[in-house]
Amino acid sequence: MNFKTKLSTRIGMEDIYEIGYLTQGNDARKQELFDLIFDEDEYVAYQATWAMTHFSLTENCWLYSKQDKLIDELMQCTHNGKKRVLLSLIYRQPMANPPRVDFLDFCLESMISASEPYAVQATCMKIAYELCRPIPELLQELRITLETMERDLSPAMSATRKNILKAMVKGKSLQII
Repeated sequence: MNFKTKLSTRIGMEDIYEIGYLTQGNDARKQELFDLIFDEDEYVAYQATWAMTHFSLTENCWLYSKQDKLIDELMQCTHNGKKRVLLSLIYRQPMANPPRVDFLDFCLESMISASEPYAVQATCMKIAYELCRPIPELLQELRITLETMERDLSPAMSATRKNILKAMVKGKSLQII
């Protein structure tokens, strides 16, 4: 299967499962799909990213070494759908300690930005928590920011905020890796 040809058309879950099957245990095919994340065709790039969000936890480990490239792509991305799925891919990975400061700043800014879709804001909020968790000073700053976000939140944002504040008390991660 030619991934680029397949991803340039509308695909459904059957296609995602087929792509998952073809990349399973095959690093060369995973790399081929990964390279399409950076394709000049925004539609192909978005669909390649979406396909990778369906990797199993085992297959997802392959992406760990590619986290910086994913973050770089995210921070210059203008396509909201691709931004959302890039964040999902990154969230499924262990966070660097210490965190990349530019990425932490991106997440903190995006989680409070009214110009970002709710899904991007909520995922940035969760990633910011995971990045701040090992550093008490950053965690305290995040808590203050979250506490000031009480007004006019969407139900999804309100639930995410509430879950993070609960996790802070327990010192637990929200990630499932």
